[in-house]
Amino acid sequence: MAHRVTMAEVAAAVGVSVATVSNAYNQPTQLSPATRRRILSTATRLGYRGPNATARSLRTQRTGAVGVLFTDDLTYAFEDRASVDFLAGMAEASYGTSFSLTLVPAFGETLSPAELIGRTAVDGFAVYSVGENDPYLEEVRARGLPLVVCDQPYIDPAVAFVGIDDRAAIRPCAEAVVAAGHTRPGILCIRLDRSRNDGPVTPARLDAATHHVQRSRVQGALDVFHSAGLVDVPIIERYINNSRTAVSAAREMLERYPDRDALVCTTDSLALGVHALTGGKLAVTGFDGIEMAVRLGITTVDQHNKRKGATAGKVLYQVIEGMAPTHTILPTEFIPGHSAGIERGW
Repeated sequence: MAHRVTMAEVAAAVGVSVATVSNAYNQPTQLSPATRRRILSTATRLGYRGPNATARSLRTQRTGAVGVLFTDDLTYAFEDRASVDFLAGMAEASYGTSFSLTLVPAFGETLSPAELIGRTAVDGFAVYSVGENDPYLEEVRARGLPLVVCDQPYIDPAVAFVGIDDRAAIRPCAEAVVAAGHTRPGILCIRLDRSRNDGPVTPARLDAATHHVQRSRVQGALDVFHSAGLVDVPIIERYINNSRTAVSAAREMLERYPDRDALVCTTDSLALGVHALTGGKLAVTGFDGIEMAVRLGITTVDQHNKRKGATAGKVLYQVIEGMAPTHTILPTEFIPGHSAGIERGW
C-alpha cells in the first residue's frame, strides 16, 4: 500500500506547526496569502491530498456544512428565482468561512422528519419558509441544532429569525391598483397551508392558514381594498408555485370571475403567469422583485432575496459560534412599474 502523506509531514517540510497547515485548508483567512501558498505548494509536491473530512468531523464534532431546509422539491431551489437569489445570498455569507451548503428538500414526505434530519450531517439549519408546527422544523428543534428561521414561521424569541413585514410590504401594490381606478380586483396566492388547495380561498381557510407569509400578503391587500370599499375580492390559491400553475391560477380566476379588472399576486411568478395569459393587457402586481418582472414593468415589491439569504447565513454562523439568537426584520422596496395602471384590453 502506498504511503499516505500526513499533515505533520507537510508541517515539518514547511517549518510550521500542524495547526498552521490545518488553517491553510480550514481557516485560510487566518494566514497570509504567501504562507498559505507555500503550504499548499509543498503539500502538492509531497502528494498530500488534504484533511480527511470524516476524521476531522469526528475529532471536532463539526461537519463544516450548514443545511438549508425547505418544503418543496429540489428543482424548486434552482427554478424559482426568489429561491435562487436567497441561496446566492446564503452562499455569499459563507465566503471566508469553512462552511459549505447542503440543500435539504422536505417534499413528498418520502422520509420521516426523524429520518431526514437524522441523516443530514450539518452544523446547523437555515429553515426557509415553512408552516407553523412543521414537523421537520420541530425535529430540528428537538435535536437542539443551531437554527435560523427565514420568512416563516414566527416562533419564540429563543430561535433566530430573519424576515420582512409581509402584510405592510404588499400594501403599496394594492394601493396602486386602487389609485389607478380599478374597482373589481382579485388576488392570486400560493400555498396557505400544508393541507393542499388548488382553487378558491374561503375566509375560514385564510384565517386558519399556517403559512403566515402568504396569509399576511393576502391580508395586507385586503386591508387596502376593504378600506377603499371594495369588499368583493375573490382569492385563488395554488399549492405549487411555478410557471404552469401560475398560468392556471390566472385562467381559473378569469373564468370564474370574468369581470376582474386587476389582479394582485403574492409572488412575481404568479404575476408573470397573468402577464403570459393576457398578453400584458390586464392590470397586475407581483411580489419579490425578480429581474424578469422588473424588466417587464410589473408593479412589484423587491424584498431583496439575496440580502435576506446573506443575512440568514450570517445569523446562523453566529448562532453556531454560540452567540445569542436575534430577530431581524428587513426593509422592502416598492417598485411602481406600469402594470397596475393598465386598462383592461384583452
